Amino acid sequence: MLFCMRTTLRLDEALLRDAKRFAIETRRTLTAVIEDALREALARRSRRAPTSPPPLPTYGRGGPRPGVDLDDTSAVRDVMDDD
Repeated sequence: MLFCMRTTLRLDEALLRDAKRFAIETRRTLTAVIEDALREALARRSRRAPTSPPPLPTYGRGGPRPGVDLDDTSAVRDVMDDD
């Protein structure tokens, strides 16, 4: 069973004008045009490949010193102060 909700949207005037024109050209309701556009936008978002953070450049020996816990900011500060 499909439930429909009535809602209010605030749209840019030019965007609404274009959407209404598109609805007339395609012989659909404005509601159908907006629903399809929203479905398409949501589908594009879910199809995007999960992004991983870019690799961070390392300098020198290629990583932290042995025994340095990068999650412990106090320990990292201590090591940096020793240098």
